[in-house]
Amino acid sequence: MAAQVVDLLREVARLEAPMEELRALQAALQAVPLSSLREQAAELRLGPLFSLLDAHQREQTTLCVSILERFLQAMEPVYVARNLRDELHRGLSHPDDAVVILTLSQVGRIVENSEAVTEILNSPELLKEIIYCIGAEKLSIAKTAIKSLSRISLTQAGLESLFESSLLDDLKNVMQTSDIIRYRVYELIVEIASVSPESLKYCTNSGLVTQLIRELTGDDVLVRATCIEMVTSLAYSHHGRQYLSQEGIIDQISNIIVGADSDPFSSFYLPGFVKFFGNLAIVDSPQQICERYPIFIEKVFEMAEGQDPTMIGVAVDTLGILGSNVEGKQVLQKTGSRFEHLLKRIGHQAKNASTELKIRCLDAISSLLHLPHDQQTDDLLRMTEFWFSSLTREPLEHFRGISTQPFPELHCAALKVFTAIANQPWAQRLMFNSPGFVEYVVDRSVEHDKASKDAKYELVKALANSKTIAEIFGNQYYLRLRAYLSEGPYFVKSVSTTAVEGAE
Repeated sequence: MAAQVVDLLREVARLEAPMEELRALQAALQAVPLSSLREQAAELRLGPLFSLLDAHQREQTTLCVSILERFLQAMEPVYVARNLRDELHRGLSHPDDAVVILTLSQVGRIVENSEAVTEILNSPELLKEIIYCIGAEKLSIAKTAIKSLSRISLTQAGLESLFESSLLDDLKNVMQTSDIIRYRVYELIVEIASVSPESLKYCTNSGLVTQLIRELTGDDVLVRATCIEMVTSLAYSHHGRQYLSQEGIIDQISNIIVGADSDPFSSFYLPGFVKFFGNLAIVDSPQQICERYPIFIEKVFEMAEGQDPTMIGVAVDTLGILGSNVEGKQVLQKTGSRFEHLLKRIGHQAKNASTELKIRCLDAISSLLHLPHDQQTDDLLRMTEFWFSSLTREPLEHFRGISTQPFPELHCAALKVFTAIANQPWAQRLMFNSPGFVEYVVDRSVEHDKASKDAKYELVKALANSKTIAEIFGNQYYLRLRAYLSEGPYFVKSVSTTAVEGAE
C-alpha cells in the first residue's frame, strides 16, 4: 500500500492539474500506517505538493494541506528542518490560513526537538516569518507562533537570536500593527521573562518590559486593565516579583489603588489591580503583603461591602484566594467584626444574587473554610466553626437548600462547601445531627449528571477518609460511606428482574 502512495505521488508531480490523483492519494494515505510511511520517507518527494499550494484553487490547496499533514507526520523533525526549510519559509507567509497553520504545526514539532531547533536558529528569515505570524488576524495562528518563539527562547542561543539581532526590530515592528498585536508581543515577552532571571534580563534589556510598565502606570485606563494581567503573570515567578519590587512597580500599583477613589474611571482597572495583590499574597506571604500594602485589604472589603455586582465578584474571588491558606485566614481573622459582617453578606449573596455571583460566593466560602487535617489546631477549628455559623442562620440547611436547586453548577458549588468542612469534627457533628443529612450524602439518586456525581463523590471521600468519622457517624454510616467510596462515583445498583413463582 505504501508503494502505491509513492507511485501516486510521482503521478501528481508529473501533471499540472492533478485533482483526481490528489483525491486518490488522500484516500490511499488514510489506509497506510505511519510506520509504513516512515520506512518510505527517503522516497517521498514533497516539492510538487508544496508547489501546488501556490495555485488559487481552494479545493486543490485543501487537498494538498491534508496530504502534506499526513506525510510530514511520518518525517522526523530534524529531517523537516534540514530539507524543507524553504517550503516552511514560504508556508508561513502563505495567504491561506490552513497552509500557515500546517507550517506552524511543523515548526512546533521542530522547536520541541533539541537537535532540530538549532536548524531554526540558523535560519533568521524563518524566525522573522514566525515573528510576523504574531500579527496574524487568526488568533490561533498568533498563539501558536507565540508558543514556538517562547519554546525557542528556553535556550541561550534562542535568547540571543531573538534579543541580540535584527529580530528584535522585527518584534518591535510587529507591535506597531495595532493595540491588540502589541499586547500579544507583551504576552510573549512576559512568558519568556518568567522562565528565569537570565531570560528576564534579556527582556528588560530589550526595553519591552519597561514599555509594558510605562503603559501600566500611564493614564489610559483601558490599557492599564490589559497590562495588569501581563504584570500579574510576571509576578508568579520569584525573580519576577523581585524585579517588580526592586523597580518600585508594586508600590506604584498600590499608589494607583490609593488614588482610585478620585478617579471616575477606576472601575475599568481596579479589579485587575486588586487581583494582582491577591495573587501576590498567595505566592508570597499574605501577612507581609497586607501589612506592607494596607490599601489592598481595605479596598477588597470596600468592594465586597458595595453594591456593584462586578466589584463584589472580584472582591469575593480575592477573599477566596487570600483565605486559601492558614496565614491568609489568620490575616482575615485579625480584621475582627468587619470580616464577620462580610461573611454574613457573602452568605446572603450566595442565596440571593445572580447565579454567577452565587457560584463565586460558594467557591470563596469553600476556600475560606477548607482546613487540611495536618493544620487543624483547636484555635483554627474554632475559627472555621465560627466563620461557618456567621454566614447565615442554620448554615448547613442553608447550603443544603442551595444544593437541591436544579442547576448543576450551583449544586456542585454547594457540595464543595460541604466537602471543604467534611474533615472537621465540628462539621461532622453538625451533619450527623441534621435530620436526613447523612442519608442525603449516601443517596446516589439525587445526582443526575457527571459533574454532580463527581462532586458528591469528593464529599463522600473527604468524609470516609477522615480520622474522626467512624466515632462521630457511627459504624453503620461509616461502612456505607466506605462502600460508596469503593464502588466509585458512577455505580448503579442492578435491579433483579427474576419472576417470583406465584406472583401476579
